[in-house]
Amino acid sequence: MVAIEPHHDERGFFARTFCTREFGKLGLHSEFVQNSLSFNALRGTLRGMHFQRSPDEETKIVRCTRGAAYDVIIDLRQGSATWGRWAGIEITADNHRMVYVPAGFAHGFKTLMDATELEYQISAPYAPRSAAGVRWDDPRFAIRWPETPELIISSRDAAFPLMGD
Repeated sequence: MVAIEPHHDERGFFARTFCTREFGKLGLHSEFVQNSLSFNALRGTLRGMHFQRSPDEETKIVRCTRGAAYDVIIDLRQGSATWGRWAGIEITADNHRMVYVPAGFAHGFKTLMDATELEYQISAPYAPRSAAGVRWDDPRFAIRWPETPELIISSRDAAFPLMGD
């Protein structure tokens, strides 16, 4: 997770949401070539778990610009000490948290409010031939998603394979 450092005054605040130099000092990928926006009309919308296969792997920074979402990443890097582990965090327009998604990780989210928007900074142009995913409910990962009255998921995302398949 990455947090902004707002500078408040009587008008509100101003904050950097990204700085190449600061990310570089932390050893994080800092070249982004594409921005994308995900609008989700209804609470309970689940998108994921998406990733790009080599050679089109992506690093992403994801932040919520409207509403609220529970954001999840899974380490899918072969040979990684944390392979198969997941982490999740609530990101909202009010808490200003951002999620850094390294290349080799799957990413997804579930909206916690109607009309939720997430903005992405992405390190590589989208390559449909490399688009892939794993199931959001794969028992191997056992992600603890927040409960919502409804679950709205695309047929494509619902059909992603389990890791053992």
